[in-house]
Amino acid sequence: QVQTVESGGGSVQAGGSLSLSCRASGYRRDCIGWFRQAPGKEREGVARIWTSNGITYYADSVKGRFTISQDVAKNTVYLQMNSLEPEDSAMYYCAARLLLASSCASAPPSEFGYWGQGTQVTVSS
Repeated sequence: QVQTVESGGGSVQAGGSLSLSCRASGYRRDCIGWFRQAPGKEREGVARIWTSNGITYYADSVKGRFTISQDVAKNTVYLQMNSLEPEDSAMYYCAARLLLASSCASAPPSEFGYWGQGTQVTVSS
């Protein structure tokens, strides 16, 4: 059964930290991304990782604050979020790149699949 399950969201004050997990079952893909979507806004990429070699990419808005990592044996990708800001409040999703021709670093959300239900992150000021 193909399934993606995100967890770890919650409510924190600005400056706090959260650690998200994305567990995939029934599939393995070479590029996994974390995305977020706030109410009234488009879904945007936050961080991506090549599962074969661990190379990572980050949106400018989270560089230096967020870290994406993985546990290959557990088929799980993590997102450590530090120094959280109210602007980081959103539903966070992970997904896998669908097409080999797409860039792991910059492919839009439409070129990712296997979306989970998401996990809510709320940062209060």
